[in-house]
Parts: sequence; structure tokens; C-alpha cells
Amino acid sequence: MKNKIVLIGCGNVGMSYAYALLNQKTPVEELVLIDTNQERIIGEAADLSHGLPFAPSKINIHVGNYEDCKDSKIVVIAAGSNQKPGETRMDLIDKNSKIFASIVKNVMDHGFMGIFLIATNPLDVMTYLTWKYAGIDSNRVIGSGTSLDTARLRYMIAEKLTVNPKNIHAYVMGEHGDSEFIPWSLAKVGLEDINHFLSKEEQEELHIEVRDAAYDIINRKGSTCYGIGMCLVRITSAILGNENTILSVSSYDPNHDIFIGGPTIINQDGVQKRMEITLTDEEQAKYQKSVSKIKEALAQIK
Repeated sequence: MKNKIVLIGCGNVGMSYAYALLNQKTPVEELVLIDTNQERIIGEAADLSHGLPFAPSKINIHVGNYEDCKDSKIVVIAAGSNQKPGETRMDLIDKNSKIFASIVKNVMDHGFMGIFLIATNPLDVMTYLTWKYAGIDSNRVIGSGTSLDTARLRYMIAEKLTVNPKNIHAYVMGEHGDSEFIPWSLAKVGLEDINHFLSKEEQEELHIEVRDAAYDIINRKGSTCYGIGMCLVRITSAILGNENTILSVSSYDPNHDIFIGGPTIINQDGVQKRMEITLTDEEQAKYQKSVSKIKEALAQIK
């Protein structure tokens, strides 16, 4: 089976993902676009394809339908209502849960045997619903989770310390939303404890900046898309390359029966393992707060 991706939802996030795929050397061989706006995605497929002479690898990009899901390795869902200025991610629950019920049914009705990768907010809730609607093993469903929040954190620390962000070893965990938190007790710069570089006050300032980054961007330009597009490509490559890479995605937490952001080993089977993280009592309380918020959101769905 070829490395085929089906992208459902070709708005700002979906097309940022597609464009990032085109510009990075990935194992992807075929990218299929599905959207309710057929005319737009015909144009999007053509526009992307015209850049192939300058791309690092060949990708067959075209418009398709749900039948394409049968032999695809990953279905990426970026469909749904976007977060508007003044809205929280949780405000989108009712609208997007109904959209997902239809999308997931159509995907599964066409014999999909691969992995779902979810990018729609509220992220952890939509990832959980995908799992429930699909009725498949939890390892085959991954949400982008706190991967973008983690990227933002590493970038901001790196800027502050003038260090390459690849040498910042820190994660954001919990809900991809207002209750997310940073387990600073585990954060390092190279091999050194983060406390040697940042005061508690600076750590709290960074936490607030990371948590509120999306709101700031949305207020300024209307949406966030480039960062999450890059994160989705990274997760895609980890799956197709069978990398056993640790990424902070939304994966299934069996102790609480939810999907929630945390360091997770990703390979060709999707989730190989959700890592057990040793947290301080304070950090554990923050994790429980995120768990409660996601559970409350799930309980609201009609």
C-alpha cells in the first residue's frame, strides 16, 4: 500500500498542512483533498501541483472522495467551524461534533483501515469523538494535542536563552486549551535543569504566553494555521516513517477514559505507547484539572 493521505477539510489549517507537506521531504506519495467546496479544492489541488517542480519529492495531489479512504494510511481531519475572536475552543463543541459524526461515518463506511489524525477544535474532545464514532482501537486515533503548544514553548524558551529550540527538552501537557500546563520539573536545556536558566516568575510568564498565543494570533489575523500545519506534517512523518518518535499529542489515557495531550511514542501503528510521566503533586493537580475540563465538555454533547 502506498503512502496515501486523505485530507478532509481544506480551509486555512488543512491547506497549511498540504503546503507544508509539499515543501518538506516526507514519505507521502499521494495527497487527496476532500471538502464541501468542490470548486475551491479543484483550484487548491492545481495550485499545489504547479509547485511540484520545486518540491523536494514527488506527491500526486488531486481532488477525491470518501472512496479514497479505503486504501489510505492516514485520514487527516481539519474540517469544522474555526475558533473566532472571543471564542474559546470549547465553544465549538456542538457544531463540530455533528460535523464529525457524519465525516467519520463516511470514512469508516468505505473500509478505512488506517490512522486518524485530528486537528479540529476542541481538539481533545474531537479526537475522543472520532474514536467513539469509528469504533476502532484507540491507538489508531491521534489528535495534534499539545504538539503545537510544545513547539511554541520550545521556541519561546529558545528565543529567551538564545539556544537552538531543538536543544530545549520541555513539553506542554493536558488539554489543548486554557487548562494546559507545563511540567517544569521535567524541563531541561540540553542536560541542565530549566531552573538554572529561568526563575519561577519567568516560567509563569512563559506559561501564560504559550497558553494565550492562539488568542493573540486570532485577534490579530483571524486564525492560526502555519504552526499547526507544520505539527501535522511532523506527526505524519513519524507515522509513515515508523519512527517511534516521542511527540506531545492527544492520545488515549485509559486511567481517565479520555484523549489528552502528553508525550506519546508514535510509529506506523499510530500510538505505540502513551508514556507514564512522573509529575509533582502540583503538576498532577493541574493534569486532573485538564481531565475534568475535557470530561465536562464531553458530558455536554447531545
